[in-house]
Amino acid sequence: MDRDEILKALAHPVRVNILAWLKEPQLHFPTQEHPLDLGVCAGQFERCGLSQSTVSSHLAVLQRAGLVTTRRVGQWIFYRRDEETIAAFRKSIGDL
Repeated sequence: MDRDEILKALAHPVRVNILAWLKEPQLHFPTQEHPLDLGVCAGQFERCGLSQSTVSSHLAVLQRAGLVTTRRVGQWIFYRRDEETIAAFRKSIGDL
């Protein structure tokens, strides 16, 4: 876990929102055709007012920071929060 990389990722409010949306995907993406246990398909974020390129950029930052994981199913890529990394980061902040 790279705490500096995570702090940079969390510095943008849209990325914080994406993490919040991914915490409760059933509330924010109820119309996704694929099961939400796979994660949220990147295309679903466009419904939240974000363009595809903006979504891709933000998701890439979150993935590099280790805050989300991906799973490819056919042509789709699904995103989920990496709860283990998030918990480790929260603990490391508490140790300051």
